[in-house]
Amino acid sequence: MRARQAAVHGPDHAASYYAASANRQLDLPRLEGEQTADVCIVGGGFTGLNTAIELAERGLSVVLLEARRIAWGASGRNGGQLIRGVGHDVEQFAPLIGEAGVDELKRMGFEAVDIVRQRIERHRIDCDLTWGYCDLATKPRHLSNFAEEYADLQRLGYPHPLRQVAKADLHQVIGSDRYLGGLLDAGSGHLHPLNLALGEAAAAQALGARLYEYSAAEQIDYGAEIRVRTATGSVRAKQLVLACNAYLGQLHPQLAGKVLPAGSYIIATEPLPEPLCRELLPQNSAVCDQRVALDYFRLSADRRLLFGGACHYSGRDPSDIAAYMRPKMLEVFPHLAGVNIDYQWGGMIGIGANRLPQIGRLPDHPNVYYAQAYAGHGLNATHLAARLLGEAISGQLEGRFDLFARVPHPTFPGGRMLRSPLLALGMLWYRLKDQF
Repeated sequence: MRARQAAVHGPDHAASYYAASANRQLDLPRLEGEQTADVCIVGGGFTGLNTAIELAERGLSVVLLEARRIAWGASGRNGGQLIRGVGHDVEQFAPLIGEAGVDELKRMGFEAVDIVRQRIERHRIDCDLTWGYCDLATKPRHLSNFAEEYADLQRLGYPHPLRQVAKADLHQVIGSDRYLGGLLDAGSGHLHPLNLALGEAAAAQALGARLYEYSAAEQIDYGAEIRVRTATGSVRAKQLVLACNAYLGQLHPQLAGKVLPAGSYIIATEPLPEPLCRELLPQNSAVCDQRVALDYFRLSADRRLLFGGACHYSGRDPSDIAAYMRPKMLEVFPHLAGVNIDYQWGGMIGIGANRLPQIGRLPDHPNVYYAQAYAGHGLNATHLAARLLGEAISGQLEGRFDLFARVPHPTFPGGRMLRSPLLALGMLWYRLKDQF
């Protein structure tokens, strides 16, 4: 059976497994004429949708503009892994925010997952939420890292069960001999990201937010009052949130220069027999290895293996995603050689140079806020970013927002044409190091 090739770019949702199994259709209008609001949000992914919810719950009027469809980008195409934590190696920021600030970032990484959990429960969003996640080791140093992380999580009071899994017991988690051990976390898990986003869009609408699709922001007039212009209308607002991540482009080139759009790719098998599913992932956990060129995978609610990874920094997508990803899947599960691939798709994630989400406001326009660069862990980090934006814009608890804003984010060198090739060379070096 030929896999359905999903476009990475296009006006409608990519032809992914998620689009094929979406449980609602919104069909939102295009912006026509002029609207006014307390806050205009540009971007209809998890960041924008949840910022709309946070602000509407605080009594502010909101207009959200999406250039294509709600959750058209990474929010509707990602691996669906809901993993604790924000950023990578947050200890590196201690000179800027102190050890107490680092611990606060780590605890906010717990809160980020709780926000998703609470949003699903409060708005009764059907998105196949399943608890259980395991980090997998391919090198002895990964096991040492797991031991350190386990101790640190215990120190911080992580409220969910954790378990270090030895190689001899790893068959309880995954039916593969590829790994040396793992760290199993009952407080992280997986879900259907597009159904989550569509449910959150409906929740934002129910709270009074006005959402528009196919309404790309083409120009921003800055000032005490912001005006955002589209091809068919405009929005006047007191404050603006830029929530475009990897797709910000020329709307704000300086901010876009701090994010590298990188391609990530997923395949979905045909539905698998229940006994085979229990053999592959006995606890139905989401899993991820620790390599630079990592693999991540999980089972869907209808028993497909969703296998992702192969992050590309070159700006070039594989011509055949299934042909590119299948060998990676077979390295983990060689007994799936005869299984059909029903779906293949890709999309762009936004990566910052220091791997910490970029949450702040423009220095020359203090009524313009932004959140971006989730480095492939945006499902929970976007929800935290939205909570912090809601707090800051409404004048509540600005200190949490300022903790992120105190960390500077370098611009990628080389401009639009050269930054991807330059980073691809750098990542090649790290992948070579990863072999030892």
